[in-house]
Amino acid sequence: MRILVTRVQPQAQAWVELLQEQNHDALALPLIEVQGLADLSGIQAAGQGWPTYAAVMFVSRHAVDFFFKENKALAHDLYAQAAIKTRAWSTGPGTAQALLAHGLPEAYVESPSEQAGQFDSEALWQRVQTQVRPGDKVLIVRGRSLAEDGVTVADNDAGVGRDWLAQRLTDAGVQVDFVVAYQRGAPVWNAQQCAMAQAAAADGTVWLFSSAEALGHLNGLLPGQDWSQARAVATHPRIAEAVRKLGFGRVLQARPVLADVLASIESMA
Repeated sequence: MRILVTRVQPQAQAWVELLQEQNHDALALPLIEVQGLADLSGIQAAGQGWPTYAAVMFVSRHAVDFFFKENKALAHDLYAQAAIKTRAWSTGPGTAQALLAHGLPEAYVESPSEQAGQFDSEALWQRVQTQVRPGDKVLIVRGRSLAEDGVTVADNDAGVGRDWLAQRLTDAGVQVDFVVAYQRGAPVWNAQQCAMAQAAAADGTVWLFSSAEALGHLNGLLPGQDWSQARAVATHPRIAEAVRKLGFGRVLQARPVLADVLASIESMA
């Protein structure tokens, strides 16, 4: 069974290799590309302000990598001081692993349990809501989306999960700040990639989606495509809903861990 992994690189290739180890014909067809910012002053200022926050929430592995690329010594220098208590929050194990890889002490990294029903802002809030109190500050490190012209930045990039979490924090009397660490955009496909995607709409291929934003890019890359015969596995209920709205004929939802994704894929055989 062929599987198209639409995650951003390099995570897409990592998933391809995991699926190939399970004897699946997996290929990467990323639907999001990321890049750094021209102006790094905001990230650098946020790094300098780290001790003033009760917690810093990272929306993705890319948020972690781009943030610490500009604040390389932050974890080592700050946490050598016993007075620093700032926690690092993430919504999933991949982002948590990235935080540890950049030197954050494990005791200060918070994310939903591996056994959590979902890896999202709601699950994170269940774990961390007792860690903040009125008057605290929390920083959310996120990306931003390029508009269709590829130059200006879209305004509607806050994200459902981040909006939800920011509202919960605000309701609890916490000041919420945001900083952009990277930008996302649609990929540019060549003729071979377009042909592969068009064939995969009807040949039994299983698409693996981990971002609702990717669905908008797919629609833009193949406008008017008939998806009624297409099959997909989505790694969150909100993403699964977006896949169905695009018109995919069969959509299953699984947690973004290999065992769950494999079970959903293999149930389509």
